[in-house]
Amino acid sequence: MAVRGRHRRRQQSRINRASLTVTAGGAGLALPLVAAGTADAASADTWAKVAACESSGDWSINTGNGYYGGLQFKQSTWEAYGGGAYAGRADLASKDQQIAVAEKVLDGQGPGAWPACSQKAGLTRGGPAPAAPEAAPAPRPAKAPAATPTTTPQSKAGTAEMYTVVRGDTLSQIAEEQRVKGGWQRLYQANRERVGTDPDLIVPGQRLQVKPGAATPPQDRPAPRAKDRTGPEPTGKQAAEKAAAKAAEAKKAADAKKAAEAKKAEEARKAAAAKKAEEAQKAAAAKKKAEEAKKVSVPSTARFSSPVDAGTGTPYRASGASWSKGYHTGVDFPVPTGTSVKAAASGTVVSAGWGGSYGYQVVIKHTDGKYSQYAHLSALTVRSGQSVQAGQRIARSGSTGNSTGPHLHFEVRTGPGFGSDIDPLAYLRGGGVKV
Repeated sequence: MAVRGRHRRRQQSRINRASLTVTAGGAGLALPLVAAGTADAASADTWAKVAACESSGDWSINTGNGYYGGLQFKQSTWEAYGGGAYAGRADLASKDQQIAVAEKVLDGQGPGAWPACSQKAGLTRGGPAPAAPEAAPAPRPAKAPAATPTTTPQSKAGTAEMYTVVRGDTLSQIAEEQRVKGGWQRLYQANRERVGTDPDLIVPGQRLQVKPGAATPPQDRPAPRAKDRTGPEPTGKQAAEKAAAKAAEAKKAADAKKAAEAKKAEEARKAAAAKKAEEAQKAAAAKKKAEEAKKVSVPSTARFSSPVDAGTGTPYRASGASWSKGYHTGVDFPVPTGTSVKAAASGTVVSAGWGGSYGYQVVIKHTDGKYSQYAHLSALTVRSGQSVQAGQRIARSGSTGNSTGPHLHFEVRTGPGFGSDIDPLAYLRGGGVKV
């Protein structure tokens, strides 16, 4: 009886065991995710034709449409059929690795996985298989001479035979020696319940079914899904055209955004320029107004006249308690009562009548914005609202109001009311009057 007891034989790394070649002592065991020749294999040339149809022969293509690599694997298909053993996505795997996974898909789903391109490329089940990728030869452990394999009929119909495992055996070696159709993968599928989840671990004494019946279902092959396929619905040319159209739309959107930003920037520049011009215009107007305010004369000296033909008396800003502001707000011209009083400049009469302590008075607003006052009058010859010319008689002098004797009180102001007085003689002299 063969020795029982589970143990592991010394193994190489899983990657190096991916596809061991057959030696005189037997064949090394390959990982279940690594492609091996099957009954549904196709030639490398046929796969190249499929790739030419699906992706124009670009084995590293990734257009972002959910399908990858030269044979346009969908990610779920790539993972379900063992592609993860090579790379995270098909476009990151080599050509041989993609073909190895495609062989599994062909075995599981048939040529219909590439509905259009399989017909164009002549892809069918049963062609010669391409070489498995990343092959690395390794020696097989020597078989113990003490044990010999046996086969035992399992049914009277002769549809299955059994093989007893001996020291040094591997599933790959057993499948080759017993000519198991489908290789070690088929052998493992038929005996998975006996072997367990690790196909590397078989022990002497185990009895394996080496000729499984045709009805034995695969144990680890995912069932094909009706809507799952390795390639996209559109051909490689259609995918390229779709990608080009998408790129054109993106460029159009970028150009439109750039144009909108340029327009916005131009509008902002124009607004800033207009604001600057407006501010400059306001500054110029303010400057002009300030310069005009400094002037006390009008353009023509001929429009100014002395209010009376006489010398001056009490000067402007003479101090004393006799005046409410503490100083004299105008200049006095000592003249007899009834002396003709004339407008110093052209303007409009704004007041003609009694003015309290000023007695009878006349106030004129001139074209330069200044106001002149004529007080302590005995008689008025103009009325409010009347226009007058420089040198025109407007009243006669007197001594009405708070007055110590006959004289003319002449005052010049920047506004119509009391308290905005300026030097009256300077104003007259600015208009060409010699006083």
